[in-house]
Amino acid sequence: MTPPADHPAIPPRKLGVLLINLGTPDAPDRRAVKRYLAEFLSDRRVVEIPALAWQPILRGIILNTRPRKSAHAYGQVWREDGSPLAAITRAQAAALKDAFGPDVLVDWAMRYGNPSIPDRLAAMKAAGCERILVAPLYPQYCAATTATANDKAFATLAAMRWQPAIRTLPPYHDDPAYIAALADSVRTSLASLDFEPQAIVASFHGVPQRTLELGDPYHCHCRKTARLLSEALGREMTVAFQSRFGRARWLEPATDAVLKALPGKGVTRVAVVAPGFSADCLETLEELAIRGAADFRASGGTDFAYLPCLNDSEGGIHMLKTLLRRELAGWLANA
Repeated sequence: MTPPADHPAIPPRKLGVLLINLGTPDAPDRRAVKRYLAEFLSDRRVVEIPALAWQPILRGIILNTRPRKSAHAYGQVWREDGSPLAAITRAQAAALKDAFGPDVLVDWAMRYGNPSIPDRLAAMKAAGCERILVAPLYPQYCAATTATANDKAFATLAAMRWQPAIRTLPPYHDDPAYIAALADSVRTSLASLDFEPQAIVASFHGVPQRTLELGDPYHCHCRKTARLLSEALGREMTVAFQSRFGRARWLEPATDAVLKALPGKGVTRVAVVAPGFSADCLETLEELAIRGAADFRASGGTDFAYLPCLNDSEGGIHMLKTLLRRELAGWLANA
């Protein structure tokens, strides 16, 4: 049926894939970092303390002390094209642009900061995407990462009169495609080193111990990823958890403590991999590759290597194509 002449323009129907990662400040300066941290640390999924108790601490102490230190850390890893996390996520979306045909729009967003989930979902809907796969790029499920990304997407839909249909990418911590891509990447990185590591440390982002006790599967997902990766490589791995914050007990062992202790056990050559991150970021490039290396060498270590994330490598993009195509099944056939 031909619409009347005064009918609003109707864009051709499309499918959408929205890659989502954690977030980043817009610049490596105190003001931008403060704005980013205020959003990030106000998320009730991230800090599970009643707001009446937490907000005075956040506004009165943390946001007046931490931004300067964090801005310095960001400055050490900032690229010409911006934050590493944003630049790599953008590159991943660009590499997937034509992966599923001309009727599938691939875009990217950050849970905190820019580009935001609401902005990109609105743009995708305006472009004709009536079905959208929301894809949080977190291999291991955690309420503070996967769930809050989905929460933001669902809250955006709640404000729409005409909602697109939504699917979400499930965790892929034990997916054969993910484990194979990780193993290939680690093998390639190890082969390029000028030393043979005596140990490989698999460092995952830490979370409070309380989240495990409340039923969050994150710890189990991390352990399973490490076990499967170890089996694929045919060598043992030491699992550790980084980025502790605050006084609460966090998952252990702590990465910094592990790295400091290894030389005392005769391990002076180490490689560190971060299988919980889909893209290199502040936590991998500054916390592990810079501070982790310094801690290890200061404790007597001689050789340290940080092995990069999958990022937008050929193997990483092939893995994402495999996972996303699977979740688009049925939709693609009707596109």
